Parts: sequence; C-alpha cells; structure tokens
Amino acid sequence: MFQQSSMNHSGIETISGIVNLYKPPAQSSARYVYRLRRIFGLRKVGHAGTLDPFADGVLLGCVGRGTKLVESLMGLSKRYRTTLRLGVTNRTYDTEQPFEPVPGIKPPSQQQLADTVAQFIGDIDQVPPEYSAVKINGVPSYRLAQKGQPVTKPPKKVRVDHVEILNYEWPALALEVRCGRGTYIRALARDLGKALECGACCEALTRTAVGPFRLEDSVNLEIASPESVRSALMDLAEAQRRITSTNV
Repeated sequence: MFQQSSMNHSGIETISGIVNLYKPPAQSSARYVYRLRRIFGLRKVGHAGTLDPFADGVLLGCVGRGTKLVESLMGLSKRYRTTLRLGVTNRTYDTEQPFEPVPGIKPPSQQQLADTVAQFIGDIDQVPPEYSAVKINGVPSYRLAQKGQPVTKPPKKVRVDHVEILNYEWPALALEVRCGRGTYIRALARDLGKALECGACCEALTRTAVGPFRLEDSVNLEIASPESVRSALMDLAEAQRRITSTNV
C-alpha cells in the first residue's frame, strides 16, 4: 500500500489517504472508523458508505484530505453476500428486532424464487427502510420510527446489477448482490418477501467489495497493530486512479 503526507497551511506535515477496513458486526460504522483518529493522530477522519450495525465487511476510512474522495467512493458499485430468513418479518428487516413468523405461508419453489429475484434486477424503485439514516424534514427516519412516529418516504430509483441465488434451503436463502449507490439490502429482503408472499428478513449481511476495494484486502482494527494500519493507508493519487479505472 501507499502513504501520502502533505503540509497544511501551518506548515505541519499531515497524512491523507484511504484505508480499506473490515467492520465487524455489532459495531457502529462511524464509531469504528473514528478509531483511526488515534492511530493517525488526526481528527479529520470519515467514511464512505455506512454499514448497518448488524452487518460486517468493507468500510472505507477516509483520512485527512481523503475525506474529499467520499462522494467518489460512495458512487462505486457494491457487492454483498446475504442470508435471508424467509417466513418472517419485523420493522427493521434484520436481526436488530425479533423475527415475527408470517402465518399461513407456503414455501416458494426454486423456480418461483428465480423468477421473483429476476424482477429486482435493473433500475428499480425502492422505498428505504423505516429504520435507516434517510432524513425526513432533517430528522433521520430511524429516530422517528423509534418514537413510533409515522415514517413516509417516497420510492427512489436504485440500480441492482446482479442477484445470484447461492443456496436455498427453506427458510434460509443465500444471495450475492451487486448494486449501486443507495440500495438497501434490507429493503430488497422486504420487497422479495412481499413478492413471494412469505416475508423475509436479513439474517446475515457482508459487504464483500466497494469498487476495487475487496474484503480479502481489508484491515481488521480488532487484531491489526497501529503500524500495520498506518502501512495500509493508500495515498490519494492511487485511490483516485483505482476509482477512475473502475468507472471506465
């Protein structure tokens, strides 16, 4: 990997770049990335694309002037592996709330699954989940949902490039998904469950790649030394080159 230093307006050397992190489950994306502040001795740290607390996988940490690449990084294609539990539902469509069995359901056949999944590939309309960071009148919708207030959001266009059925053994359905910015896998589970008339929630979710940044190359702050994290910092020129080559 590469490391880039530059002088700020006070003539003090600062470090900037991108770190491909592995976020474990049960961690807030922001709090996890902020651990980089102590490692690099900087307060200017951000991330490109939130992962739900229950999910794990690639989370891009942006250090120093690397925060200027957030928008470009968020525009990259994402890859996910997810396991859905069919036959259940809840308000979050994940493991954050207890699963609620859907009564009177009939397990779909493999062919029904394939036909239904195909309907969700391409440019589709998707309503973000109630429990999401999407703001309504300046307030994150999850805060309104937690207070029991109505959450009404219009659908938005998102892009789903590929959905592959990896395994199906009722009630577990394993999928690989490649999609564009703003796509919620929990919402995809919700909508698949409705289309199949059996309900569905995300039981596991892993982001395996953001553009050229892959899970197998990520750094786990739980086990990595500060020195290895610093050495994993990719400089801005290399990060920009990879973003550009991915979007060509």
